Amino acid sequence: MTYPQLTDKPGVLATAAAIREGRRSVAETVDAAIVRIEKLDSSIDALAVPDFERAFGTAKAMDAAGPPKDGGAGQPLFGVPMTIKESFDVAGLPTTFGHAAYRGKIAPHDAALVRRLKAAGAVIIGKTNVPVDLTDWQSFNPVYGRTSNPHNLDRSPGGSSGGSAAAVASGMVPCDFGTDIGGSVRVPAHFCGVWGHKTTWGLISKQGHDFPAMSRAKGFIAAHDSPLNIAGPLARNAADLAVLTEVGADLPLRRRARPLKDCRLLAITQLPKAPVDASVLEPTEAAIATLARAGVRIDRTSDLIPDQTRQYRHYLKMMNVVMARGAPAPDGTHASATDWFDLLDAQAACMAQWAALFETYDFVLAPPAPVLAVPHSDMAVFRGTITINGAEEPGGNALAWAGLATFPNLPATVLPIGSGTYLGADLPCGMQVIGPRWSDLDCIAAAEAIGNILHG
Repeated sequence: MTYPQLTDKPGVLATAAAIREGRRSVAETVDAAIVRIEKLDSSIDALAVPDFERAFGTAKAMDAAGPPKDGGAGQPLFGVPMTIKESFDVAGLPTTFGHAAYRGKIAPHDAALVRRLKAAGAVIIGKTNVPVDLTDWQSFNPVYGRTSNPHNLDRSPGGSSGGSAAAVASGMVPCDFGTDIGGSVRVPAHFCGVWGHKTTWGLISKQGHDFPAMSRAKGFIAAHDSPLNIAGPLARNAADLAVLTEVGADLPLRRRARPLKDCRLLAITQLPKAPVDASVLEPTEAAIATLARAGVRIDRTSDLIPDQTRQYRHYLKMMNVVMARGAPAPDGTHASATDWFDLLDAQAACMAQWAALFETYDFVLAPPAPVLAVPHSDMAVFRGTITINGAEEPGGNALAWAGLATFPNLPATVLPIGSGTYLGADLPCGMQVIGPRWSDLDCIAAAEAIGNILHG
């Protein structure tokens, strides 16, 4: 399934190459993106905060200076128009996390990632929509309204980076950067039929991605890098994901460049108390079968998989403590230092178990979520139920599929694998490719190889 507006829109690297080779100016490229947004976004509402005037001024200045003379090595994103999740600070624009109370709070500085993207030549043309507090697989709030899925306007684009995925999937921009602690990059990519990458925790700085009440308390201050939560790109192909990951990374990444046919994969399609709907399971099983026919070695079970009941319990507790800044402990009070160190011990043990698994397997395949794009609702997905194979299941249990990679701090790339029919609608379906820590570029390369086998 491909959203119609995407068919003739170049990606990140293709756009940068066209500008570098003189086939398009930066101003023309940025203006074309603005025109697309003005044409499409009235029905989708992906863009929360436009910054068109400054972006066009930046574009004209870049044209006057001319493209880099090094063939793009130093500025691989030169002239590429892009958006970024509303929760990242962009100097001169508000950062609200979806709260009306912070509508007038203007960021005095760019987030570290924004600085990196600009230094690489990207032109930030606006910020994309989020749910309140970044805590839903939908993206609506009282400040900027509700974002819809470009494939079906009655469905969610996912969250919390739902505006990011919708902007990319609709063809407004070739890329965006979101964040992910509970699938917030991977689920929107899956719901919207685009590529997304959850980076290894700690790879990309989130300095300047702070709740507004914190970052405005005493002027601009840098908060700690929240455990579990990562920054990751969304784009339309693997090569674009790779360059965006490298641009954002705080350390150099190495590629192992091992062909997929020489790899051993493990597919996980069942988790305790987290059933997968047929609309996801059927295209997933079809993709696994296609890979197997192409000679890819895929195991379906392994005693090396960490206890997923235990992992999910610890993941959910750590995520809740992180997002609530200290709550809840087992008795409902604020978590103590002992509670937190117990969780760190559990995480370290889980990370060691996954490291042992990756001594045998190169990558793990799994659904990013147990359902396709959910219908719009005024209730957060995790506070209610989701329909899975005709039955109502607790929405919170769906997080187990995000926690597979999040709790042990692993990288995971989501690629589109096809489509399924969920609650009467034909919708995109993705798959996540999980790898060892710091194997981000290898995950993306494996996902690309898988996509080539599945789609030609």
